[in-house]
Amino acid sequence: MLSQNLIDEINEQIKYEFYSSHLYLAAASYAYTQDLDGFANFFIVQAEEEKFHAMKFFHFLNEMDATIVMKGFDTPPADYDNLVDLFEHSLKHEKFVTDRIYHLMNIATEEKEYATISFLKWFIDEQVEEMATFKNYVQKLKRADNNPAVIFNMDSELAARSFTAPAAE
Repeated sequence: MLSQNLIDEINEQIKYEFYSSHLYLAAASYAYTQDLDGFANFFIVQAEEEKFHAMKFFHFLNEMDATIVMKGFDTPPADYDNLVDLFEHSLKHEKFVTDRIYHLMNIATEEKEYATISFLKWFIDEQVEEMATFKNYVQKLKRADNNPAVIFNMDSELAARSFTAPAAE
């Protein structure tokens, strides 16, 4: 049985995951204003992933017979100086989410809540991937130094990204 503290923190995480989805939709909106439809697609797919994460937490609480509380959040930023700024902001946000997942794991470990520990391992692996992805794009964009040909190629590459929910474990 989950402690009230763990339930409260997982409900907070649901809020942050849905916020992440909105943050990336706002990022897509920014990319559209720059006529970068491929970058917009990247962030729309990212938004779908974050919604999927939120729902994993949602269903986990339900399966654990805990009360789900849907919380509101602030409006995400939608204006950036350039693509580097956008991806650096996104990387910073992913680091925040990683810290949140670690916080949940610390609570679950302290409470010897093994079902939650098992559940959170997937998210830890996912966050390693998320941070690596954003770090990679920050580095590519910095090297590109706003070169239109490089940005065009990246935009074409990102246009091909799609979301497929992972198979049930």
